[in-house]
Amino acid sequence: MKSKRVARPVFFIIFALILALAFTAFFGIEDYYGDTRKIYFKGAKDIRWGIDISGGVEAVFSPDKQDVDITDDDMDAAKAIIETRLVNKNITDYEVFADTRNHQIIVRFPWAADESDFDAQAAVKELGETALLTFCRNEDSNDIILQGSEDIKTAIPTVDQQTGSSVVQLRLTSAGKEKFATATAELVGQKISIWMDSQEISAPTVNEAITDGDAIITGIGDADAAKELADKINAGSLPFTLTVDESKLQIISPSLGSDALSVMVIAGSIAFGVICLLMIIRYRLHGVIASIALLGQLAGSIACISGYFNGTSSFTLTIPGIAGIILSIGVGVDCNVIAAERIRDEFKKGKTIDGAIDAGFKNSLSAVIDGNMTIVIVSLVLMGAFGTDENVIAKLLSPIMSIFGSSITGSIYSFGYTLLIGVIFNLIMGVLASKYTLKSISQIKF
Repeated sequence: MKSKRVARPVFFIIFALILALAFTAFFGIEDYYGDTRKIYFKGAKDIRWGIDISGGVEAVFSPDKQDVDITDDDMDAAKAIIETRLVNKNITDYEVFADTRNHQIIVRFPWAADESDFDAQAAVKELGETALLTFCRNEDSNDIILQGSEDIKTAIPTVDQQTGSSVVQLRLTSAGKEKFATATAELVGQKISIWMDSQEISAPTVNEAITDGDAIITGIGDADAAKELADKINAGSLPFTLTVDESKLQIISPSLGSDALSVMVIAGSIAFGVICLLMIIRYRLHGVIASIALLGQLAGSIACISGYFNGTSSFTLTIPGIAGIILSIGVGVDCNVIAAERIRDEFKKGKTIDGAIDAGFKNSLSAVIDGNMTIVIVSLVLMGAFGTDENVIAKLLSPIMSIFGSSITGSIYSFGYTLLIGVIFNLIMGVLASKYTLKSISQIKF
């Protein structure tokens, strides 16, 4: 049986596509209209760096009272107040996750901009303090009607059965019921403002006197907005304070992270160049093809991290994530070396060029697939074990991972993610692209 030949132009087409992907993935394509930046393809400079590189804080908060019956709604409310306080500090590049199983709030946020003496420990302590929730007259935060858990029992997002709109049902304590009845009787047609710490979070208008301790806040928006408001109100009436687990508090210096990044990028670039040179010396033409495939693998990984297409979000890249990229390149080298050695063996048996290439890739495929699938499984387990509850893989593996408890660690999740996408592009570039470019170039007479 004759092997199927590949047309000569295939090499040039694949080579051009890999070069185009590499250029756009590394440098991006953008344009400026005056001061407006128009991005067509995001490059490496658009990657969002983790706090271990840009500097920042990672803290784990837990309730200070273990004897209190803590519900999932309580944890969502605690998460809402931390998010509110971060925004109040003009910190918008943050990550907050609620671990409802272990009653923990995991918070990550970067250093304050242009501040070298940022007191991270004080900021973390302030985030966990009990929220001060107040209902005030006419948007005056000093004229308090209701305050905290002594007056407010709970807030529940629901739907108005008559209008179908999203609302928040407010239930008050006995003390709050009397105060609210008196105030609403005087304020019909006026606003009652709701304040969280020093921020006004809502200002509904009083339509009638409310004497039964149950109120409905309307005019909120959609269901998500109703839940967000309810969470913030509930956060102000939590029966516990959030304390920081000192053993899990991580404070990263920006200079430390940037230095580590520089070292890893330089080391990775040198290693990549040396590996390509050694493969070219050892395997000649196949070494050149393998080097092109490795370049495509690296470019594909960078594209998936940077949010290559305009409108997609950049993945937060950490130092372990960079290590995942480097390790996946090593796996790619192994893939190409195995194929090259198998092709050499087939040549020694007297096969033609096409026959040796086909047989070499076929005989190496099982070893390559086995090695890569092992890494894929490890990567998925890392992403499932150390990802957030919103992560798809974490949800799929939650029945197993729940046995060991949650352990959300973004840096390890980043390692699993970059390792996974690196292996996927290794299979695309190291197996498919290498085979077809090698068969195509073998048809060219030099």
